[in-house]
Amino acid sequence: MTEMLAAIWRYRFFIFSSVRNDFRARFARSSLGAVWMILQPLAQVAIYALVLSRVLGSRLPGTDNKYAYVIYLISGILGWSLFVELLSRCLTIFVDSGSLLKKVVFPRICLPLILAGSALINNLLLLAATLGVFVIVGHPIDSSALWLLVLIPLTLSFALGLGLILGTLNVFVRDVAQVMNVVLQLWFWLTPVVYMPTIVPEQFQAVLNANPMYWIVSSYQNVLLFHKAPDLDHLGLTAVISLGLLAVALLLFRRSSAEMVDVL
Repeated sequence: MTEMLAAIWRYRFFIFSSVRNDFRARFARSSLGAVWMILQPLAQVAIYALVLSRVLGSRLPGTDNKYAYVIYLISGILGWSLFVELLSRCLTIFVDSGSLLKKVVFPRICLPLILAGSALINNLLLLAATLGVFVIVGHPIDSSALWLLVLIPLTLSFALGLGLILGTLNVFVRDVAQVMNVVLQLWFWLTPVVYMPTIVPEQFQAVLNANPMYWIVSSYQNVLLFHKAPDLDHLGLTAVISLGLLAVALLLFRRSSAEMVDVL
């Protein structure tokens, strides 16, 4: 572990420059560039708001803002999009970088860190747009938003730990990425991003409570819409799960890194 951290520190400038290059490459031939990273999730919010606002908009307790459902959606998607982007890209990170791993000598742990940095930049752009929307609709932003300084790293840790485990397994069993693409679609609907958890039947509440993304997404919603602190007990448990996933991911990655190059 110490050697891995030392390698990350030695290659820190390589990581920073790679994050910058990855961000530029994604929008190299796009007229709107990084604006697409903002427009896509906001368009998703607009679609859900248009379809579901009449059904669910009146069921938001604790607020009298007529735009409450839109704010609820944006807050949830802010956390969910960070998780999905990093996890989805980690699934194929080593397969997509196979030729690079064979030709260039560098610590392989740099690759997921580069993706994490790129996903963070994209999410910060979306956060800026989100806060702009709040200002436009007259929704106040108070000190509770400082909880994002905890929620964003927690979301990154959970996605990175799970993504690194699955990305490593996908090198040896390529079906992992395909299966997870389906799982993520189901996972989205098992997470209260577009609906309130209070509408879930009581017999399914246990399933909802066992979903770490429920506590992460609901924390974003509590902080940004309701201006209250997250549920610290469940958020602390989610943090423990995230750290456990990271520990398992690093152990699995360390034991498999040499063999991965041969398989690729």
